[in-house]
Amino acid sequence: MARIVIVLSGSDHWTLKDGTRHPTGYWAEEFAVPHRTFRDREVEVQIATPGGVRPTVDPVSLTPERNGGDARRAEELRRYIADLPDLAHPARLEDVSQRVGEIDAVFIPGGHAPMEDLPGSAPLGRLLTELYDSGRVVAAVCHGPAGLLSANRGDGSWLFAGKRLTGFTNEEEQQGGLAAQAPWLLEDRLRERGGQFEAGPPWQPHVVVDGLLVTGQNPASSHDTAAATLTALHVPA
Repeated sequence: MARIVIVLSGSDHWTLKDGTRHPTGYWAEEFAVPHRTFRDREVEVQIATPGGVRPTVDPVSLTPERNGGDARRAEELRRYIADLPDLAHPARLEDVSQRVGEIDAVFIPGGHAPMEDLPGSAPLGRLLTELYDSGRVVAAVCHGPAGLLSANRGDGSWLFAGKRLTGFTNEEEQQGGLAAQAPWLLEDRLRERGGQFEAGPPWQPHVVVDGLLVTGQNPASSHDTAAATLTALHVPA
């Protein structure tokens, strides 16, 4: 049985360029849809956060407006999250990073919270580097690729430099209304570090697979990113 660790941010805010804290968390769809997809394929899933703190869901991601105007879908996401005891007691990322041999893949959902605490997470960087260098799968969706920025080698080079990837685009950040207040933009930073960033149309599903690196652009890409992760793991349909 394949084993996937879903790494969620432990932050409930994103610090903007003026120092104010923008309330946020993980994006419900980007966690729940992949989690359910993995579970339906009988994959073993563990949830981990920095320090083992209980992750915060971005309440905006549970509104009908951010779920295509579908109140039923928003309520289904809310119920799915509420019924998962593992979310209340996640594993410590620090501990998981010491057990890389037990893991087949890491999946990092987005929401703005990962922009706050995952890029500088040494345990995450260690986990990603050891996992990827040993021929296993790394996947992230939307703002989740911010976590990929933690994977720096001893010489300061970035693990994913030169790799094709995607994530929440500058255009989407601008349309979402936070670009002007953001201390940095994900697309810019991934390009600066040497990633070969590939942007699809705003808000449409878009997944980029470069070997064992799987990335999705936005919430609409959640299912396809999870499916591509399972394909990379050779999990049968």
